[in-house]
Amino acid sequence: MNGSAPAEGGLHRSVGLTGVVMFGAGTAIGVSIFSVLQPASEVAGSALLAAIAIAMIPMAFFAIVYAWLASVLPVSGASYEWPRRFLGPYIGFSIAWLRIISNVGALVVLGQVFGNYVGMVFAVPPGWFAPVLITLVFALNYVGVEMAARAQTVLMLALLAVLAVFVVTGVPHYSPALVGNPLDGVPFPALAAVPLLISLFLGIESAVEIGEEVRNPQRTIPLGILLAIVLTALVYGAVALVALGLVGPEVLAAAKAPLLEAARVAMGEGAVPLIVGAAAISITKTMNSTALVFSRSIFAMARSGSLPGALAAIHPRFGSPHRAVLLCYGFAMAGLFLPSSLVFLLLAVNLPTMLKYLACSLCAIRIAGSEPDLAATARVALSLRAVTVCAWIAVICAIGVILAGLEADMRPYYLVLGWFAVGTVYYLVRSRRSGAL
Repeated sequence: MNGSAPAEGGLHRSVGLTGVVMFGAGTAIGVSIFSVLQPASEVAGSALLAAIAIAMIPMAFFAIVYAWLASVLPVSGASYEWPRRFLGPYIGFSIAWLRIISNVGALVVLGQVFGNYVGMVFAVPPGWFAPVLITLVFALNYVGVEMAARAQTVLMLALLAVLAVFVVTGVPHYSPALVGNPLDGVPFPALAAVPLLISLFLGIESAVEIGEEVRNPQRTIPLGILLAIVLTALVYGAVALVALGLVGPEVLAAAKAPLLEAARVAMGEGAVPLIVGAAAISITKTMNSTALVFSRSIFAMARSGSLPGALAAIHPRFGSPHRAVLLCYGFAMAGLFLPSSLVFLLLAVNLPTMLKYLACSLCAIRIAGSEPDLAATARVALSLRAVTVCAWIAVICAIGVILAGLEADMRPYYLVLGWFAVGTVYYLVRSRRSGAL
């Protein structure tokens, strides 16, 4: 299908390659660069650069798996639909149900960090910003994906411009001695920081969640994921290296606004409007794409019958899953009552995300091994053997990241297990009522 004609279920195909890249890189290059450097520096110390490099490895394999799956079966709510179809309805439901925690946690982190940065300029209590910003981004998503995609592109270009200024002004003040030996603390402190730093790259694959709203998705989504990876790696490599060379890991670990502390070395107080503006742009952009992906997951669950069918309704004017958007808005507002610890929230985001990556990697293994006709439709030039190997490596990486996080904070694991239990009870009750069991 071409243009913006409605896809299956009434969704509009209005997102092109630029939109896919901006959703992927725009989700990844977001709040994490402004927030995660602090807790990660605290955990890893001088091994921060090594930890960042290690965190990139599993994301590369996850991205390969997602690009291949998107070229085989592009569908909205893909991270729910793929496990549901190829691993079983309960697995698909469980993955999507746990992602409610990760999406809510991400939105809370975004709102919290937004308040921390903007509160430096405006004398307003930081806690006031999160509910206002959450309301604005869900309102934007309510009026449709095309509007959200345009906003994402504008915000992403503005952020890249500001980060370029940070790097260019910081290079003359760079001190290799402050960076330290990146191999100090390898492997254990570096590995312990990986579950936090992997959030730097989460979202690279986010465009798969709007597969039915992308033009020529079997080609556009894989290419967009590749370009998003390249762009994200370049930006993070430059920004993290300059920040370390300006203040060192100890200062980053102690700072509430680590990039701001680094920028002050090169720019003095002139860094405040630059970094605060960049943080505001970045956070708004990431919240926009997170809200979009969140609502499409709920929409896909409702369309399949796992959630009430009313949530699959499409707005007659905007072509958006408006009821799913409103439900996600309610979840996000409730999430404001979660603990405010960044380590807690980042792990609450990353644990369900790793389970999602694990499940989708198993889907790729299943399709490559048992669905030859479907696998033959792939537009990504990888052999089935290569796909299977990459997917198994991705499975091992996901398990490794989950286990590594045990060193940082156990509370998110209890939260995820509790939410999983609630979801299982709901699934069994709904299945019995519908006569599925």
